[in-house]
Amino acid sequence: FLTNPVHPLGSDMKTSFHRSQTLVYKNGFAFFRLPTVGIGGERLYVNQLSQSELDELSSMRPTLTYGQAKRVPPSDFIPAYVAFDKKVFLESQGIELNPPEKMIFDPYTELRRMPVRKYITPSDFDQLKQFLTYDKQVLRFYAMWDDTNSMFGENRPYIIHYYLADDTVEVREIHKPNDGRDPFPVLIKRQRLPKTFVDKKKTFPSCVLEISDQEVLEWYTAKDFAVGKSTTLLGRPFFIYDCDEFTRNFYRDKFGITDFQPVDVKKKPLEEVPQVIPPYNGFGFLEDSLQNCFSLLPKPPRKDVIKMLENDHKVLRYQVALESPNPEDRKRRFILSYFLSNDMISIYEPPVRNSGIIGGKYLGKTRVPKPGSTTENATYYEPSDLTIGSTIEVFGHRFVITDADEYVLNYMESNAESFPAATLQYQSSSEAQTETGVTYQELDELIVQVQEELKLHNYLNNSNIQEEFLQHDKDGSGILDKGEFLALCDSLNVPTSDVLVNKLIGLCSCGENKISYRDFLRAFPS
Repeated sequence: FLTNPVHPLGSDMKTSFHRSQTLVYKNGFAFFRLPTVGIGGERLYVNQLSQSELDELSSMRPTLTYGQAKRVPPSDFIPAYVAFDKKVFLESQGIELNPPEKMIFDPYTELRRMPVRKYITPSDFDQLKQFLTYDKQVLRFYAMWDDTNSMFGENRPYIIHYYLADDTVEVREIHKPNDGRDPFPVLIKRQRLPKTFVDKKKTFPSCVLEISDQEVLEWYTAKDFAVGKSTTLLGRPFFIYDCDEFTRNFYRDKFGITDFQPVDVKKKPLEEVPQVIPPYNGFGFLEDSLQNCFSLLPKPPRKDVIKMLENDHKVLRYQVALESPNPEDRKRRFILSYFLSNDMISIYEPPVRNSGIIGGKYLGKTRVPKPGSTTENATYYEPSDLTIGSTIEVFGHRFVITDADEYVLNYMESNAESFPAATLQYQSSSEAQTETGVTYQELDELIVQVQEELKLHNYLNNSNIQEEFLQHDKDGSGILDKGEFLALCDSLNVPTSDVLVNKLIGLCSCGENKISYRDFLRAFPS
């Protein structure tokens, strides 16, 4: 410390220490300038002759020289910041300093200098003996790390090695072919793993490079690993589900443990969730709409190209009547076209003058599902379902087939294996019946008269009558034996003795002792 500087020439203290400027710029160039005064404005003696130099010059005699005498070049100018560089005591400037004083005592620095004394109780544990006894002896455990709680996490298998020679632990990954993971063999390198830490103070840094015995209260040992239990290693939970034979023998001899039942950790097959197909909304074709339930990029359903080529331009046409409680609708007649190439149906209503009903397209070309058909198992009307006298349901509307063209009969005869024999017999008898003069218009008029007559019989249950007839028709041909038909009418209290009903039974006869009950049931609308 520098204290109480004293000027040698007086008792007053020096307060000004200004230095003259020696570096200036002129026209953009830097050059040195000789100082005019010393520090603090004092007289400068550097560039002037001293008294001894003046005395020496006065005693010197001039010497004869030829020509003008050469002048001695002036000494190089040395700036003050160069002359006083690395010079720290002020005596050269005439400033006296007090004697040096001792520095202030710093407790922290002194504590750093003192050696830390540790008192360690000697232990009976012999680390060298442990190494010589358990060298190359390793406990092997098979474990699973459940990381499913994190994003894209999964159950991953690992092998935990516990080295008995130095109580170190190593965790290695188990790789499978094409598992999509980088081939890193080790998850945790071989090291001692802390189990319990000492209570840390708030000032202790949470991130350290190495963990010493001062921060750890307890380390992992062999007794901390057991089959069927979970253990946490560096923040990761590992479930031990099995171990090798050496590990079983070690635990049996060392700790007396005999329960080493492996735990099944195989993935259970996912429960198959049944695919629920929504009901058909009526837009487009069912097969087309169904593809949206199977794929995000639906593909068009496959078509039977061979069937389309063989049955191109082949159409079965039928005359159908609308089954309706409204008398005006019962008189309407439609043409039903069945396309054999793709099993589609279209219905057209011929215009009738002065009927008050505009004819035209009634149903566009589409496939018509049968009643009771589901979206998962859709069944559609086929040519064998379309016979004279049968009833078909088209999207909630019931139609009765009353007639067919000659091409239909020829098609049924050429494909007799696809139609029941009773249906072919009834179809032939229906054609013959038309040729004998019994028209379907007369049949429809008689059915209307029978319906008016049966209104007087309130005890009749029309729905039960239809169900009974359908149950007795085993082959679904729409034809019953006359004896069976009459017996069934008697059991249902149908007035067969009535003139109109008896006439209707006669018109519904087809062949010998055969009756088409479907035409007869038209008189009993549900």
